Amino acid sequence: MNTPSRLLLGAFLLAAATDLGSLLAGADTGHLIAKPLLLPLLAAFAATRGAPRLLVAALLFGWGGDVFLLLDADWAFLVGMGSFALGHVCYLVLFGRRRTSPLLGGLYALALLGTVVALWPDLPADLRVPVACYSLLLAAMAYRASSLGVLAGVGGALFLLSDTLIATGIADWPQLPAPDFWVMLTYIAAQYLLTAGALAAATPATAPGAPAPAPTPAGGRTAG
Repeated sequence: MNTPSRLLLGAFLLAAATDLGSLLAGADTGHLIAKPLLLPLLAAFAATRGAPRLLVAALLFGWGGDVFLLLDADWAFLVGMGSFALGHVCYLVLFGRRRTSPLLGGLYALALLGTVVALWPDLPADLRVPVACYSLLLAAMAYRASSLGVLAGVGGALFLLSDTLIATGIADWPQLPAPDFWVMLTYIAAQYLLTAGALAAATPATAPGAPAPAPTPAGGRTAG
């Protein structure tokens, strides 16, 4: 890992620790400062590692969602959810047609159906359809994330968990102590693991002792 990557990853981890610590301490100012820094730093880190453009785009759409969700207004919540939805579309395109387990898909489908059915009566009427549509897209992203391996798969699952915690708060269900802390902890871990998984898939390791790939002639293309 080069020096800019190390510095950016360190800054991301520092912002994450500041945000989570602020939520535990009830320090709203620290949260308002640290949260908008998280995904730009993670996106910049990913870019220095040669990340696919779709990964960087997904993270920046996530940043848009983070910023709008800081505003205490229904319209801002919907705009933020829309920004996150665009990020999920970027992730889905990035995952492509890689294979995923049909059994895992069935489990996600059951989890999605059960969650939407349980939350539906307690959600505000004007948010029911948008939340259901967003949940379908999010569940699809979480399921397809496993096609990049364990890291991205766990990241997708944590993203689904984080947004489910938000939905239970909107539905006014009983919450864990310091609910915002758990939402952000699972969310930060989700975005980092999705990034790590995508970077790992984009740069496959060369087996020990294997010959280095032959250089491509100028103007030529590699096979496949």
